[in-house]
Amino acid sequence: MLADRERTSGADHPDAIAARANLAFAYRSAGQLREAIGAYERTLADRERVQGPDHTDTRAARASLAAAYQQAGRLGDAIHHYEQALADSERMLGPGDLETLTTRSSLAAAHFADGRLAEVIPLLQRTLADSERYLGPDHPLTAAARDNLEAASRR
Repeated sequence: MLADRERTSGADHPDAIAARANLAFAYRSAGQLREAIGAYERTLADRERVQGPDHTDTRAARASLAAAYQQAGRLGDAIHHYEQALADSERMLGPGDLETLTTRSSLAAAHFADGRLAEVIPLLQRTLADSERYLGPDHPLTAAARDNLEAASRR
């Protein structure tokens, strides 16, 4: 499918880039992390170049790359990209948007996996406060933030 999209639309067409992102997801789902990371890195570079750094698809590409890095144990790279994705999401969407809240939670998880508990607690506290404020106390993301904060606080 990717080869067809690149042949018919060109490698820089958003449909071809989306096909590459889908291929990266398939690689990641199959546990082929080296291939997934390569495809995600190219997808992010293409999204930034073609659609710009503030586009929704670019932010999603950055978060997907961060998740693949995290799954591969490249926690420094994951944290770097989650931090950038969070800054972009906060700037573009605000503190109460689901993307922002989810990205902050993912950043906290990467810090946790890296043993950086001093960074985890403030991230989860902010996620919980913003989730309660914008989504309400009964929202699943609020409940997850509450549970994650309690678990991290016990460590």
